[in-house]
Amino acid sequence: MMKNYVAIDIGASSGRLLLGNIRDGKLVLSEIHRFKNGFTFRDGHDRWDMDSLIHEIFTGLEKVKQMGISACTLGIDTWGVDYVLVDSAGNKLGDPVSYRDSRTAGKISVLTSEYPKDYIYKKTGIQFLELNTLYQLYVEDKNLIAAADKILLIPDYIGFILTGKQVAETTNSSTTQMLNLREQLFDSDLLEHLGIDPCKFAELRDAGTHLGKLKPEWREKFDLPETDVITVATHDTASAVVGTPAKGENWAFLSSGTWSLLGMELRTPITSELAFQENYTNEWGAYGTYRFLKNIMGLWIVQEIARLTGYKYSFSEMAQLAEKEEFFVSIIDVNDDRFNNPDNMIEEIQAYCRDTGQPVPESIGELTNCVYGSLALCYAQALQKMKEITSKEIDALYIVGGGSNVATLNQLTANLAGIKVYAGPQEATAIGNLSVQLITEGEIGSVQDARDLIRESFEIKEFIPEQMKETKALESYAALIRN
Repeated sequence: MMKNYVAIDIGASSGRLLLGNIRDGKLVLSEIHRFKNGFTFRDGHDRWDMDSLIHEIFTGLEKVKQMGISACTLGIDTWGVDYVLVDSAGNKLGDPVSYRDSRTAGKISVLTSEYPKDYIYKKTGIQFLELNTLYQLYVEDKNLIAAADKILLIPDYIGFILTGKQVAETTNSSTTQMLNLREQLFDSDLLEHLGIDPCKFAELRDAGTHLGKLKPEWREKFDLPETDVITVATHDTASAVVGTPAKGENWAFLSSGTWSLLGMELRTPITSELAFQENYTNEWGAYGTYRFLKNIMGLWIVQEIARLTGYKYSFSEMAQLAEKEEFFVSIIDVNDDRFNNPDNMIEEIQAYCRDTGQPVPESIGELTNCVYGSLALCYAQALQKMKEITSKEIDALYIVGGGSNVATLNQLTANLAGIKVYAGPQEATAIGNLSVQLITEGEIGSVQDARDLIRESFEIKEFIPEQMKETKALESYAALIRN
């Protein structure tokens, strides 16, 4: 009898429920329900609407039941670092604040003036980003923390609402910059510094374990299938890495979406001085792995350009317009904090170019060209640094997620990095979510089996490095970053 698996995959701008089955030796996906996500400014902060997300999940599960599916397993993945404060009765003490909120601006330097950066890095292996949970909790309302019984990251909170069970899944918990690599627990020193009792975090749980069935009240209120919730790799990048169709050993991944997460899958974390200086991170992966990676701003910048121009052009049309312009005429440091959440992204890009003495991009094609060229330069530089830090060769880069469809960016990256690029699948995060469910239920044996299955099931495009003419652009980008 064919088993049914459902992935809840929620990103910063949208969410979806996808159904997965194995048919004739291939993984087949069907999109069941898609919905928008985003933060709005409420009660003094940029906040996510958790009640709306929960409502959309139940709407999607009702659609599963309407398809004639009476039973399924379910996995949840979302973005990292953000959390919900829950009281002893299980009620949230307000909607969670978005990682793009300005409340943590400058707080790294404040906290690390009291607690040395290198000490934190040796403990956690996690890069320093103002959005990390560590700095969010540092500035959180102390009265709210005192009133909270538990601090649950977004996917753990959703799982709690569905099942009544509270856990802290490790791949997402590691993004907090509060897990101790050696002790495999939330770090007691950091928690003491924040004035937070360790019991306010739920028990750590690895990906690939059963969480529980839907609470009876939900099946009474909604027409839902019998659903067994499995704790998958709940951080979307961790799921995307599981869903990367890699083979061999010398490969890197790029999960390309709102954020670009570029890294390697390792069995041992690296907390060397060079890794610390270059701000590479060791997020925990599924099945005893580590995601050694670099956070790069990603397609958020292009998404903002599209929004500010009223979505006049599709992303495909924006890429086509970019190709008509000469690349590397204007470049930006995509990781500059000024691009995190500016009032107007277009004006911010133009101001940056003006401030650095470069031609100012005006048209949609010029703006998109500037961003894609800058992203490709950043990817190439990050790959080179990663080879130095890990002392490993990288023969291939696997690009997954929405950005895998941007052929222009993929080819530029292949050219600049001088390596083969394999692009696809777009839905790698949901596929990785489903893969952990498949492994947990015994339909496949391992992550490598999953990756073999993915290659057989989905189109993977290949980009061969072309004669590189962009050496000066790489030099210019390196100089820009140094300055």
